[in-house]
Amino acid sequence: MQPAFSVIFLTTLIGAGQGLFLALYTVQVYSTVELLPAPSNSFYALGSAVSLGLLIAGLVASFFHLGHPERAWRAAARWRTSWLSREVIVLPALMVVVAAYGLVNHLNLRLDVLGIETGMAGDLALVIGAGGVPLAFLLFLCTGMIYACIKFLQEWATWLTVVNYTLFGLASGFLLATAYAALKAPALIYFYGAWTVIITLAVWVTRAASLIRNRRIKYKSSIQTAIGVRHARIVQKSQGFMGGSFNTRDFFHGAAPYLFRSIKWFFLALVFPVPLIMLYTGMIDRSAPMLFAAFGVQYLGLLAERWFFFAQANHPQNLYYQTIS
Repeated sequence: MQPAFSVIFLTTLIGAGQGLFLALYTVQVYSTVELLPAPSNSFYALGSAVSLGLLIAGLVASFFHLGHPERAWRAAARWRTSWLSREVIVLPALMVVVAAYGLVNHLNLRLDVLGIETGMAGDLALVIGAGGVPLAFLLFLCTGMIYACIKFLQEWATWLTVVNYTLFGLASGFLLATAYAALKAPALIYFYGAWTVIITLAVWVTRAASLIRNRRIKYKSSIQTAIGVRHARIVQKSQGFMGGSFNTRDFFHGAAPYLFRSIKWFFLALVFPVPLIMLYTGMIDRSAPMLFAAFGVQYLGLLAERWFFFAQANHPQNLYYQTIS
């Protein structure tokens, strides 16, 4: 498939935003039960603003993928059957919750404003955040299922697609949280850093598993099934066009084979070992610039990974439109 950069930025930006929100809420829950030192309310408020900014940036990027942006509202109309429609609904809902979560922390509001006394600090933020957690994971599910549900694109049609979308978002979000903690709450660096390592290693395994699976795929379609002729030997001489067409532009990435292979190794290096080494160095030195640089390197790798994810999908129509002349 031809990768659309608007969708690449959409999925990577909202993934990091979801992961950052979940990282913030995790620390608030842990600190409430005194398993971690409690940071200031501004830590959650500013962190939520960053998370919301990433979600908004992803939403804005998605508009560049629309032929008629003024009709974007119609994308939610098929929510009963379309994962894309469900994503369109869940993303704004999560944005509202993240905004409310940050505002409540900023104003230090508690449930007593509603006449409910709990004696627990941050109780209203905990309630609002608890509503955002299932929305964040539901958004991961919707985004992954948009591609995993397309059965004829065999590279995508696997549970690993949803798992990888979720884990990549968590890994980038927790790495960003580690860098953010180096600025605002240094006592949380090792907590966030440890979880970043665990999640990154987990997605390393699942992404490698998807690469191995895709390399071993036995395609259900062939040149015989594409044209309905069962002869054992068929040689295609022309695609029916003298030049390019919609079919050749939108369903094939067009990159040279060596470049396609290089991008795979590029993202494998930049998403996994390089940021982990930088993370370790940054944690030892408590260096916020190094940790933010680690996030930047990993995000660059995620852009390449997402490009490779889309480009690797081999649309069955390419069996017919593969030769110009």
